Amino acid sequence: MTLQECYMALGGDYEDVSARLRSDRLVQKFILKFLEDGSFDLLCRSLEEKNYKEAFRAAHTIKGICQNLSFTVLLASSSSLTEALRFGRTLEAESLAAQVRQDYQKALEAILRFRKELG
Repeated sequence: MTLQECYMALGGDYEDVSARLRSDRLVQKFILKFLEDGSFDLLCRSLEEKNYKEAFRAAHTIKGICQNLSFTVLLASSSSLTEALRFGRTLEAESLAAQVRQDYQKALEAILRFRKELG
């Protein structure tokens, strides 16, 4: 799997991130570091504990990472969740969180497949 194929699989914009980082080596480095980020686990745990302030912070962090890495699909869902949590719990937060989980899983699987094929 190439870096471009990975971006296609995770619903990202390879051209945008390439223009920003200007090096496939850097893009690869940062998407692999994405696997180490604990924001998604924090988001899930915070939602479970009904700690909406912390859930907002985690969703906002995911949004920022996705913006920097041009993870377009996950950026859209995490942005929506961030806004839904900005002032605490909202009725739509649960369904938006489910979409973030789905989009995150898709991105995670693509990156793990990419890493595995790197050897």
